[in-house]
Order: sequence, then structure tokens, then C-alpha cells
Amino acid sequence: MRAAGTITRARSATARLLLRAGVSADAMTVLGLLGTVIGAVGFAARGHLLIATAIVAVSALCDALDGMMARLSGGGTRFGALLDSAADRIGDGAVFASLAFWLADSGRPRAAAAALCCLIGAYLVSYVRARAEGLGVSGEVGFAHRYVRLKFVGVGVLLGALGLVGAFEVTLWALAVLSAITAGQRLVHARRQFRAADGLLGTEVLDSPS
Repeated sequence: MRAAGTITRARSATARLLLRAGVSADAMTVLGLLGTVIGAVGFAARGHLLIATAIVAVSALCDALDGMMARLSGGGTRFGALLDSAADRIGDGAVFASLAFWLADSGRPRAAAAALCCLIGAYLVSYVRARAEGLGVSGEVGFAHRYVRLKFVGVGVLLGALGLVGAFEVTLWALAVLSAITAGQRLVHARRQFRAADGLLGTEVLDSPS
């Protein structure tokens, strides 16, 4: 708990410093996206996994700061929220597509297929949440949210860089399964909320005076 509090305070101090320097939350979002794309496409796709992991990890810190900066500057804007979501999706696509390309080019089609399944799972998890929230219910449940997915990929990439490609493939398949489960959890969670809302609506209709 103390460590988490220390990290939060450090993020807050850094966010305040960046805001005082004139850096906006949207600019930080774009910077994080550029770093992720460069790390993935420029390095992971060519098999330079350790460099790619370092660049994407630093870029993830930018992504963690933009939300804090938005809150400190008054809660952010609707465009900023949209930009952040779009940047996350582009970053996910760049990471998993680059890994799939490298694995396929290295003669590892099963691992490449696992990376593509992770890509589909990442988009599905995010889409179900966004669609649920667009329909007026909560969609943020389940284990495999974005930062967990990035941690899984980071561990897998490090294993691959150490030559343990089999372990890397297992990690990717595990993430693909967890993503599918998370998407299912979000669907079930949304269904329960829809049914509860429909029940309340029905009660209101029955109890309303004629």
C-alpha cells in the first residue's frame, strides 16, 4: 500500500510539473502513442525485442500520466477521452501486429497466430466495454484490462528475447484466452445490468397511476 501511494504521489508530482511546463494531456497521449508505434513497428517487428520492450514501457508511462494530467487540469475534455481511447487501440494494434509479423517471418506460425488472437481479444475487450457504456451501463470488469495485457506481453517478449520462444508462445495463448474470458465477463456484466434496468422499468410501469 505504501509503495502504491508513493507511485501515485510521484505520478501526480510529475503530471503537475509537465502541466506547468506547458505540456497538455493530449500532447502526452500523442507522445505515448508515437513511442509505442516506434518501439513496436521499428524494433519488435525486426526482432529487437529488448529495445522494443524498453521503448514501449516508457511510452506506457506517458499513457499513465495523461489521465492524471487531465484530472489535474480540470477533468479533461471529451475529445481528450476519445483521443486516449483511439491511441490505446492503435498502440495495441501496433504491438500485436508487429509481434505477429516477426514471429511469422521467423517461421513460428503458431506463435504468430497467438499474437493475432491477442490482437482480436484486445479489440473485443475494449469494444464490449465501450459499447456497454455507450448504452448506459458499466463495462469495466474482468482481469485482462489493457495494463495487464501489456504486462503479459512484456513478460512474453522478455522470454522471447532470452530465446525461450516456446514460453513466449504459451504466454501469448494464455493472454488470448484471458482476453476472451474478459470479453465474456463484460458481456455477462452488461446483460445483468440491462435485465435489472428492464425490471425496474417494468416495476415503474406497473406502479404508475392510470
